[in-house]
Amino acid sequence: MEELIQILEEIQPDADYENCTTLIDDEILSSFDVISIVGELEDTYDIRILPVEIVPANFNSAKAIYAMVQRLKK
Repeated sequence: MEELIQILEEIQPDADYENCTTLIDDEILSSFDVISIVGELEDTYDIRILPVEIVPANFNSAKAIYAMVQRLKK
């Protein structure tokens, strides 16, 4: 999870990733941020994130992003 938080902070340093659960809903992350995050996650975790996975529920919090990564690593 620490590695994920570092990735997120490099892309959008102004968010509170430990506590925020509305990163998409409150427009803290832009669509460009999400695309950048997808690329970083794919490279870092050697996973493939299909377009069907790029939905607000998977990106509204660091915990949701981490859960998606764990699911896709299997």
